Amino acid sequence: MAKLVLAGKANCPYYAKAEQLADYLQANLTDFRVHKITQHPDKWEQWLHDICEMNGWEHRQSPIIWRELLDRGGKGLLLGGVNDFLQYAQHYYGITSMMLSEEMLDIAEENLQAHIEIEKEEEEIESLIKPLQIWITSASAPICYQLIPLLANGEVFGMTTEISIHLLDTDQFKEVLCSIVMEAEDMAFPLLRSISEHTEIDEAFIQADIIIVLDDVLLNREVQSLENYIREVSEICQVYAPLIEKNAKSEVRVISSGKTFVNLKAMMIMTYGPSIKPENVIAIATSWESAAKAMLARKLNMNAAGVKDVIVWGNITGCNYIDLSHAKLYGYECAIWGPANFTRPLLNMIYDSEWIHSEFLSAQSSLSSRVCHCVGMLPAHAIATVLRYWYHGSPPGEIVSVGILTKGQFCIPEGIVFSMPVRFQNGNWEVMTELEINETTQEVLGCLAHELIQEKLIALKEINEMHPYGADKITSKIYLRQGGFFSP
Repeated sequence: MAKLVLAGKANCPYYAKAEQLADYLQANLTDFRVHKITQHPDKWEQWLHDICEMNGWEHRQSPIIWRELLDRGGKGLLLGGVNDFLQYAQHYYGITSMMLSEEMLDIAEENLQAHIEIEKEEEEIESLIKPLQIWITSASAPICYQLIPLLANGEVFGMTTEISIHLLDTDQFKEVLCSIVMEAEDMAFPLLRSISEHTEIDEAFIQADIIIVLDDVLLNREVQSLENYIREVSEICQVYAPLIEKNAKSEVRVISSGKTFVNLKAMMIMTYGPSIKPENVIAIATSWESAAKAMLARKLNMNAAGVKDVIVWGNITGCNYIDLSHAKLYGYECAIWGPANFTRPLLNMIYDSEWIHSEFLSAQSSLSSRVCHCVGMLPAHAIATVLRYWYHGSPPGEIVSVGILTKGQFCIPEGIVFSMPVRFQNGNWEVMTELEINETTQEVLGCLAHELIQEKLIALKEINEMHPYGADKITSKIYLRQGGFFSP
């Protein structure tokens, strides 16, 4: 039995001519078999070099055709190019090809499009077979323990996407990590391909698709200054960023979360890892969004899920501004009813404006403390929610607050990580620059940017201590609170 292997560039007209003749021979001769291989034009030269070097052949053009000796084994017998094949077919079978040049070019173009489509399908299938590689730093933290079931149950990445989770922490927490691994394995999540613990920093982030940074510093002003804590965070990122560049995939997505310096961690990872794409590094603000929505829902005696479009501006775990000017209510029981998508402006529904000026303001003073001292369920849910949006899109029209690298949006200074309103679609995020903000809000944003610029300069050792924003620059309509701002 004769088996020929026909290989060539997908867009090669001479490959198309040889293919047409080979298909005819296979259809009409019982003992003739052909195996066809196409390569993308960009990959053809290297592929041809490799196949010739492996077999000891000399061939420089497309196509290349050889005969495999099925009954004898061993390497194939090189026939040559298209003209050699035509002579072979004429000599052994009395058949040749009369294909015209125009027809050869048309088929070559069809072959290229078919090859591209097949490659795309194979990549999609491969992505389903290969699990997403997720690395979590400081994995002994309670947030990680709560996060693993949310990542592994299929709701975040989809019910057909398998994941492998890698838990990274220092050697002193190895026993904790082993316990988490065993418990996760015992739960037998169908989509959890593997889970492992790591304590060697050199092996961190290998082939990572997603990195979730949970590292925190325990703030105690009596022990050391805020500036020293900032430098400590910077040193952690100075270790992580080069490892991400070296070991992770080029399109890796990095999420900064935790209880302290969330914006700064994202900023320093981009600073010390310049090849990491800035659009792939974000800081999570959803915990603060959710806590504020719940507080408002309790006042309105409604489900917190019906409160939408609360915006968290600025330094997520530092001074931030919770903006209600765009907030809406869905499903709120009032005198006016409408369909499921009918909304009411939140500020119009809170008739007790004094509550906003007093109780809500004072309640916000404890909001940061409550978020930072939660046992992990809220921030874990926040991370899972943002990841789901990043991969599958956020609800149409809905505002999501995320810390991203500024590029002058809303007149915020460039080059800091600042929480602002975005939407997620098609695997990317986009700042909602169409939202209108008033002068008062604009002034607040300038104040919040000042703190983040100061943190960045201290982390880079360009200044030694924080310089507070001038109190005289804050108008009486803006309420300053510990850990943030609120403007009705």
